[in-house]
Amino acid sequence: MPIRLPRPLYDANPAAGGAFGDLPEWDLTDLYPAPDAPEFANDMAWLEQACRDFADDFEGRLADLDAGAMLACVLRYERIETVAGRIMSYAGLRYYQNTLDAARAKFMADAQDKVTNFTTPLVFFSLEFNRLPDEHLAALLEENADLARYTPVFERMRAMRPHQLSDEMERFLHDQSTVGAAAWNRLFDETMAGLMFEVEGEAEPLNLEATLNLLSDPLRAKREAGARALAAVFARNVKLFARVHNTLAKEKDIEDRWRKMPTPQYGRHLSNHVEPEVVQALRDAVVAAYPRLSHRYYALKAKWMGLDRLQVWDRNAPLPTEDVKTVDWPTARAMVMDAYAAFSPEMATIAEPFFDKGWIDAGVKPGKAPGAFAHPTVTEVHPYVMLNYLGKPRDVMTLAHELGHGVHQVLAAGQGEMLASTPLTLAETASVFGEMLTFRKLLEAAKTPAERKILLAGKVEDMINTVVRQIAFYDFECKLHAARREGELTPEDINALWMSIQAESLGPVFEFMEGYETFWSYIPHFVHSPFYVYAYAFGDGLVNALYAAYEEGLPGFEEKYFDMLRAGGSKHHKELLAPFGLDASDPAFWEKGLGMIAGMIDELEAMED
Repeated sequence: MPIRLPRPLYDANPAAGGAFGDLPEWDLTDLYPAPDAPEFANDMAWLEQACRDFADDFEGRLADLDAGAMLACVLRYERIETVAGRIMSYAGLRYYQNTLDAARAKFMADAQDKVTNFTTPLVFFSLEFNRLPDEHLAALLEENADLARYTPVFERMRAMRPHQLSDEMERFLHDQSTVGAAAWNRLFDETMAGLMFEVEGEAEPLNLEATLNLLSDPLRAKREAGARALAAVFARNVKLFARVHNTLAKEKDIEDRWRKMPTPQYGRHLSNHVEPEVVQALRDAVVAAYPRLSHRYYALKAKWMGLDRLQVWDRNAPLPTEDVKTVDWPTARAMVMDAYAAFSPEMATIAEPFFDKGWIDAGVKPGKAPGAFAHPTVTEVHPYVMLNYLGKPRDVMTLAHELGHGVHQVLAAGQGEMLASTPLTLAETASVFGEMLTFRKLLEAAKTPAERKILLAGKVEDMINTVVRQIAFYDFECKLHAARREGELTPEDINALWMSIQAESLGPVFEFMEGYETFWSYIPHFVHSPFYVYAYAFGDGLVNALYAAYEEGLPGFEEKYFDMLRAGGSKHHKELLAPFGLDASDPAFWEKGLGMIAGMIDELEAMED
């Protein structure tokens, strides 16, 4: 039960307060009072016994259960998932607060080992359930409406039927998971958290967060110094990162081969409950749009910056006319909450406790995981949001984004543990919509054309990062996994794959410094969640289409929107989008979303006339 890292942003502040005000920290006592609390030990003991009892009561007997007994079985399984999820959420969140703390790392590893061992007897459940004849299951669902509510869960389980291995092999894979991908993930996280960068002009070495932050500094010399420091350290560690990627890709290749998965991406599509052709349509639409999106925008940016060519350290640079402001925490909170409340007072009410009850950890501290995420924990508790708050406008958007995840997770919790979880393709809906609300609120308040231009440019850059860059990442992963099937990849092989994608997606205005070829190495999604990244582009396109419906005054939009969030994972994307008159399988759907980005670039070009 891994912690999801839903946002590929890497900004940070060097201190957990100061100019930004008092930044909040997590209060994890809503999960457990302390690592050595009796509540934690009691849940561990309960979990061990509950898993054993479940297997004793149901293994080999699912085909004989009537509808009522099957419902009781499912409810017991759901309760086990809840307790195991609570345990691992607590252990994982503590670890992410300081990945260099050996005691926290040991606590999480020990918890993961125990939970894995305890839950091994449950492996039979999905395997045996998937062997039930379709007509038998249909009769059970027809007989009991409470059981039928879990139909989406059953459909997702049974989608794996063609890829299911023997019971013994599935148990083996479950048991060895802690020394497979999970162990390599941990090595990657701890290595990244421990890297320090000697940056020219800086008195002290900087960590990854602070060094990446230099890439958006107003001074070009500082941006270059940061980029070159990153390249130097990544180059020194590239053999280790290549080993991590080679091993994980090979492990995935072996399992995919045994499961008869047609492509490396196919398992992700199954878990996302999305058809491969829909993802392919999205990918193709974005790649075809590179010239009118990223290529065109970055050519404009080069002109604004007075440069013939852009370097990689110019990609996220502020505009020359931009007055780079530090946004303190109370202001950031007010900006996001005002935008949420303007759309719906209910949305603001749901978001309020995140700020007041220790549900956000915002400051940068030694060893803290990079980036930002919202973790739903379990439906009987509440989500937690992690940020690395720098006080930049982009950090305000990250707050709006992660808070959107949190609102979504709170609303979906009513579905219960097995139905609340949203496929990744839909998990970005509320987060990107929250960003859009905040952006539109700021745009309305712009007092001058120059201020409007800066806001529009910032939003276009964010959308390019969310759509173009993530599809480029997806293409890189596709190439990497395909190449790994043919044999071991050297660091130089992986570097070449990375550069082939970067040139295509960013456009001809860019030239690439020596060393940029290693920048694939710090992207955590490639390690933690292969092929996750297309979900960002899916979510952005979906939200652009949704927001267009909102602006056009679709009757009952707010109610329909909240219904969609409350549905969690209980409905397919076709069902969720139908009330808005949208269909993700229609290629025109993606063109509509990409057209919104192109329209903003049109406005920016018109400002040049």
